[in-house]
Amino acid sequence: MPRSEVDSTTATAHLPGLDIEIVHRQSPDGLTEQVSINLKAVPSFAAFARSLDAMNPFAFWAEAMRLAWLPWVEATRAMMMAESLSPSLPKAKPELPSHPPRAYLVRETD
Repeated sequence: MPRSEVDSTTATAHLPGLDIEIVHRQSPDGLTEQVSINLKAVPSFAAFARSLDAMNPFAFWAEAMRLAWLPWVEATRAMMMAESLSPSLPKAKPELPSHPPRAYLVRETD
């Protein structure tokens, strides 16, 4: 195939601060393929690294743990709120015996 007839497929994505371009080409002889992934950071990778260095790792870890546990904490809180708002069930009454109680003789002594 002549070089001008070689097709290439391009996919692009634009994220905040990052442009991604993926290009897929087949060689003119049809025996090989080439995939190129191009990343373009705005402002730059160095600036991104500096911003990561400025972050407090403990604060990052604490926020990550808070976000991980938040659904469980909220579910527990909702269950506790629902328990306190729901009306309580009536107390069970003691069962009455099916036969009358026997009479007991009580003696009074001096």
